[in-house]
Amino acid sequence: MIRKWFWAVAAGLMVAAATPVAPSAAAPGDDDTAGGWVPDGQELSAFDLADPAVNRLTPALLHAIQRAAHGAKADGITLGLTSGWRSPEFQQQLFNDAVARYGSAAIASEYVASPETSKHVIGHAVDVGPTAADTWLIRNGSAYGLCQIYANEIWHFELASDYGGSCPPLRPNAAG
Repeated sequence: MIRKWFWAVAAGLMVAAATPVAPSAAAPGDDDTAGGWVPDGQELSAFDLADPAVNRLTPALLHAIQRAAHGAKADGITLGLTSGWRSPEFQQQLFNDAVARYGSAAIASEYVASPETSKHVIGHAVDVGPTAADTWLIRNGSAYGLCQIYANEIWHFELASDYGGSCPPLRPNAAG
């Protein structure tokens, strides 16, 4: 029943006008979280080591995001993870969904990286929420080595500077 509902909703979304928003992840299976899927509307703690989306991050990124979570908390901000490590299969599913939504692989790649290029697949990227946490991390992330990478994704961060260093210039999107 849930699968039929999901596909009906998914079909409706494909007909909707293509607007640049973050793709909505569908579960890789009814209760499969091994692919790194985090249900829409939920956030993980950077300390939730029971979840593969967190425990398969590289040790350096995990340490940085945990330090940042403590820093954000000291400023009254809850820093949650809406995504972290993803399996290649789950990343491919996200990419395929984006191709269906946007109509081409070229446009889809502006919003979702392929498994071959995704930093999530190798545990080098996290998506952060809520928006207050995104804003806090954009302002303070370089102190922890964390940088926003894509101009069109305020939630996507990678370990891209030394602690306290400068972040690289923003890339317009995941394609360039």
